[in-house]
Amino acid sequence: MVLNYIWIAFFLIAFVIALVKLVVMGDTTVFPAMMDSTFSSSKTAFEISLGLTGVLALWLGVMKIGERGGVVNLLARLLSPVFTRLFPDIPKGHPVTGSIFMNIAANMLGLDNAATPLGLKAMEQLQELNTKKDTATNPMIMFLVLNTSGLTLIPVSILVYRVQLGAAQPTDVFIPILLATFFSTLAGIIITSLYQRINLLNRTMLLTLGIMSAVVATIIWGFGRMSKEQMDVASTSTANIMLMVIIIGFILAGMRKRVNVYDAFIEGAKDGFQTAVRIIPYLVAILVAIGVFRASGAMDMLVDGVRWCVEACGGNSDFVGALPTALMKPLSGSGARGMMVDAMTTYGADSFVGRLSCVFQGSTDTTFYILAVYFGSVGIRYTRHAVACGLLADLAGIIAAIAICYMFFG
Repeated sequence: MVLNYIWIAFFLIAFVIALVKLVVMGDTTVFPAMMDSTFSSSKTAFEISLGLTGVLALWLGVMKIGERGGVVNLLARLLSPVFTRLFPDIPKGHPVTGSIFMNIAANMLGLDNAATPLGLKAMEQLQELNTKKDTATNPMIMFLVLNTSGLTLIPVSILVYRVQLGAAQPTDVFIPILLATFFSTLAGIIITSLYQRINLLNRTMLLTLGIMSAVVATIIWGFGRMSKEQMDVASTSTANIMLMVIIIGFILAGMRKRVNVYDAFIEGAKDGFQTAVRIIPYLVAILVAIGVFRASGAMDMLVDGVRWCVEACGGNSDFVGALPTALMKPLSGSGARGMMVDAMTTYGADSFVGRLSCVFQGSTDTTFYILAVYFGSVGIRYTRHAVACGLLADLAGIIAAIAICYMFFG
């Protein structure tokens, strides 16, 4: 229901702004630009879904081998103490906990192509536990918020863009990104737990969050001692090795259980193709609305309004130039990436705005895109508090990014 109101608001706001531009300012290009964006966004949505088909087929096939080989059940048992507290409505030892873990691990390593199909598999398993098939459950919302908060340990693509745009120290945003995304994820967990009345003040959760904090601190320390070249090699090698270990490990587990791994892979791959087809309408709907909103100039007006408010209050408005990246990130990953590149091109890769835009890009994920794809894949219409929790986690990431960048680069 919330997505319905947001979708309508995008179109109405865009139409009103475009109408004012036409009547008052005589701008005859705005409506053609909006119509062009509807066609280009529809095409982009289909291309994204088409591009996902092969990846979905691959990873859902691999996951099916893991299920038959018992790997997913093993992960579920190992994670049961934490997941029974974070996802109290999921039965203890249910295979979906293994799928959720695989998705989160892929996201943390920046492996978007692997994370999406693993996440869609987890949503299908969560839907099996759902008694109201058109309404999001508490575990679904917690899982979505963990995704939208964007916890990423190795932001390889952002570092690559900084290299291409001539940053003197492309890796200088690594630690700020890691800190900002950690605070975003932590805020998402706390906010969603408050909504769902989950008690986090117990030994298991406090120990888990403490270990996560220690791991993040260790990674910060380790990567902080590396050169750019060493960091690129280490991050890329770690991601690729872990992916291959997962595939080989699942195959060996299937062989140990005397599973016909080829037939299991084919069965899972068929599900991947069907899932890719199901998400097309949802992608078209959300991307067209975002495209129209951008083409009308609404995003530019919003940023200018924020700048005026900050300056009127006597605040430092240096961060406002990077805000388009932060505001676009919940709506479109590719749009935010374009805003980040534009900020670095306009202000300089080593400028405060250029660095902050990179931290914005890495601190959260595409909230509305994830909600549309994940909920759309299982036919969820009523999202309950998912949008509110996801956007509040995004807001926490944005505030943390601004504060951290002033600390490191201000």
